[in-house]
Amino acid sequence: MNFSHLANKLRYKVTKFSGILSKGLDKTARRFIQEAIYGIIASQSVMLTEIGRQLESRVSLKKIEERFSRQLIKPGIWSCLQKSILSLASERVKERTLLILDLSDLKKKYAEKMEYLATVRDGSEEGELVEGYWTNQVIASEVDSNEITPLYHSLYSQKSPDFESENVEIIKAFNQVGKAVQNRGIWVIDRGGDRDYLYESLLKNKRDFIIRLVGSRDLISQGKPLRSLWLAYACRLPYENSIIKIIEGKEVQFHLRYGFIPVYLPEFKKPLTMVVIKGFGVQPMMLLTSLQINSKEKDLWFIISAYLKRWSIEETIRFVKQTYDLENIRVLKYVRLQNMMALLLAVFYFVAIILDQTQKLTVMAGHVLKCAKRVFGIPDFKYYALGDGFSNIFSRYPGKLMKYQEIDRNQLGFGFG
Repeated sequence: MNFSHLANKLRYKVTKFSGILSKGLDKTARRFIQEAIYGIIASQSVMLTEIGRQLESRVSLKKIEERFSRQLIKPGIWSCLQKSILSLASERVKERTLLILDLSDLKKKYAEKMEYLATVRDGSEEGELVEGYWTNQVIASEVDSNEITPLYHSLYSQKSPDFESENVEIIKAFNQVGKAVQNRGIWVIDRGGDRDYLYESLLKNKRDFIIRLVGSRDLISQGKPLRSLWLAYACRLPYENSIIKIIEGKEVQFHLRYGFIPVYLPEFKKPLTMVVIKGFGVQPMMLLTSLQINSKEKDLWFIISAYLKRWSIEETIRFVKQTYDLENIRVLKYVRLQNMMALLLAVFYFVAIILDQTQKLTVMAGHVLKCAKRVFGIPDFKYYALGDGFSNIFSRYPGKLMKYQEIDRNQLGFGFG
């Protein structure tokens, strides 16, 4: 396998891809987008010095870092890249595509000078309160597919002057993604989505959803308001199925029983369904959905499978954080942090979507060259292997990026030919 030839072809793809994403920005910003996307992929880092090292330039690393800092603070970068990604991805979202929204933390436990640092709850350390930022990501996927499509990635802080509320940040994602995909898809959200403000937005805009209930909400059933948890305990569960989940590297089987109850939210007239599942813990799992139940067992299992898809998406979020060392980000200004989220979205879209399956396998072969260096063996998650493959190929076969050129979207061709 000619990895030198492969490295050159991949650099060419990055140039074409970045040219499409950055259309509308000024020339210097477009050059920066190209170099940043390549540098993040090659270095597996969001640190500006590490990105700059990949450019094979005679200019001093200090000067490159200063230029990157000037470009990264430009306010139009996030909106430009986000809009371009949604434009490219929109045709991949169908009526039954899942739009999985995840709120995550970016902890900066020991940072002091980063702008608008706020208190976040660290999901990886038993809910410890630390300094950091919140991120909001939307990833599209199908119930019966392992392929994913990154759609949206933003960062926010409750201490920023332009911050209104977490609800507003979530609805921004609803509106931007929803407009781009013409309201296709099914929004899937964890218990953090069980809020009147979000239900109002989803129902008003006729967007389908599956949201896990906390259990303390009142729902209207047979004309009476009743606590959702009480309804769940009283629900008939005539259907059964089993699933296997990997927990700490071991296969754990769950035997599930499930059923449903037609309900309404007290504030809205739209008929909804509460799906009840027992088998994951002491309390039943409750999912509120706008989807109709026609073929009862089949439709119910689709709804359950759609929510459980979140588990694999959580691994995807960890991939973005760990592979590109996101929590080691050093930029101090808030705008730079926000723009870096758009660059990461672009990198992940390139890795997940731009390469076809044959090309992904070729890049993953480059990962084999690096596996022997791993203390804990080969990860079974293919995006880790892809990330390692890119980094290893570019480090072994360095080269300069082609000069930036205007590329019309209709001329886009990502093949190796």
